[in-house]
Amino acid sequence: MKVVYLSLTGKTRQFVKKLNWDFIEISKKNSTVQMEEPYIVITPTYGEQVANFFYEFIDFGENRALLKGVAGSGNRNFNTSFCSNARALAAKYQIPLLHCFENQGTDKDVQILIEKVREIG
Repeated sequence: MKVVYLSLTGKTRQFVKKLNWDFIEISKKNSTVQMEEPYIVITPTYGEQVANFFYEFIDFGENRALLKGVAGSGNRNFNTSFCSNARALAAKYQIPLLHCFENQGTDKDVQILIEKVREIG
């Protein structure tokens, strides 16, 4: 499964690299990449601006049809905001919220996400 992610502090990038899957890191310079295969999104928790950034990406071209799920990173100190961007994306696009993990995640978090992605195919 291809992974599309955004990493503002590098922690999400560290997690994605543990997956050993193909990935695309989006940024302001490449926020409108056309996907050509199924993918999941991994988003950090950084308020509405990050969610809006992903909305632009997902709504570009045929990207919405290829989106299979979302995972989120964050810090549990955010309380109810922990993983809020991933939850917002899952609700808006009616896709599975695959997993939420703290900071750069653990090996267990990697295994959980791999299993969840296998379940959705």
